[in-house]
Amino acid sequence: MTADPTGPAVAGDRDPPAVDLFLLAAHGLPATVRYARAAEAAGLGGVWLAEHHFISYGQCPSATTLAGYLLGATSRIAVGTAAAVLSTRHPVALAEETILLDAVSGGRFRLGVARGGPWVDLAVFGTGLDRYHRGFAEALDLLRRWLSGAATVDADGEFFTFQDVPVVPRPARPIPIWTAATSPATVALAASRALPLLLGVHDDDAAKAAMLARYADIAAEHGHDPAAVPHASVHLIGLADDPAAARRQLRRALPPWLATTREYVRIDGTPPAHRDLDAYVEHLLRIHPLGSAQECAAHLAASAAVTGVHRQLLMVEGVGPAAVDEQIAAIGAELLPALTGTRQPSGSSPGSGSAVVQGGLQRLR
Repeated sequence: MTADPTGPAVAGDRDPPAVDLFLLAAHGLPATVRYARAAEAAGLGGVWLAEHHFISYGQCPSATTLAGYLLGATSRIAVGTAAAVLSTRHPVALAEETILLDAVSGGRFRLGVARGGPWVDLAVFGTGLDRYHRGFAEALDLLRRWLSGAATVDADGEFFTFQDVPVVPRPARPIPIWTAATSPATVALAASRALPLLLGVHDDDAAKAAMLARYADIAAEHGHDPAAVPHASVHLIGLADDPAAARRQLRRALPPWLATTREYVRIDGTPPAHRDLDAYVEHLLRIHPLGSAQECAAHLAASAAVTGVHRQLLMVEGVGPAAVDEQIAAIGAELLPALTGTRQPSGSSPGSGSAVVQGGLQRLR
């Protein structure tokens, strides 16, 4: 039994992490809907949606809106945001949307937030650099209070000031918040409040473990039990007959997609720094699971042992649009059994799924 994603896991829990998908809407919104439905059919626990503005790297401008649609289009899986950009949103509006989605979905919605970047988004939405640099903690705390179950909330801060108002609808229970963290400041902020982290695809296991060790120290200083916090980690996945086949596929598909990150525009007009794409692709291929289901399962298990995360989010769009459906089917039919030692849940169709998997893995040769 995996840790309950709606609350802290039991300290010392050694069960395998839950496995979800991480979707950026890289191949368009209709494809993203199809991937989410496929994830449910494959037996995965959930999908998490990234949010971007004015950039084709990710084509979902509102993770909560798309989450609402996917919750209606599915019946079992959890749907989360990884992450809604808090620096361009009013925290009360985001909290109200969260409570609404939690209520109408029967508790299947998960909220993850991020600081975001110093992009032109801040100018378009009128929040500005001050909200980005100094206002994230205040916005996060206001969001937390609204989701805490309190009957009323007021604000008297630098960025948000209003009189005491009723929380309507009021959440049936405190709703947790995951926080995407790539900087020491955000790690410290989340740790001081015992908020679970969403760890990105860029860092290797050693870097993630170091980040979580720092988190644990700060959380303990504030009286929290860091072992009870259910962190999540994103992993690029390349299921294929062998690692070489996965590398070939990803070397073809990743560079043109990653090149779209160069569409970011800084709010001050200066050009953002650009990665060496070939070097970055090779870095990703070194640190993420590639190859057969058994090889990928071993990699994910080893990663979980190093980091201690409770949830692993698999980034499937990197293989390119022609292969994603087969990757998702392979995750359900081959990877999940390799990770857990169990077969697909009843109600799925392992026969047809296995056929799709075999076709997909042949394609990746």
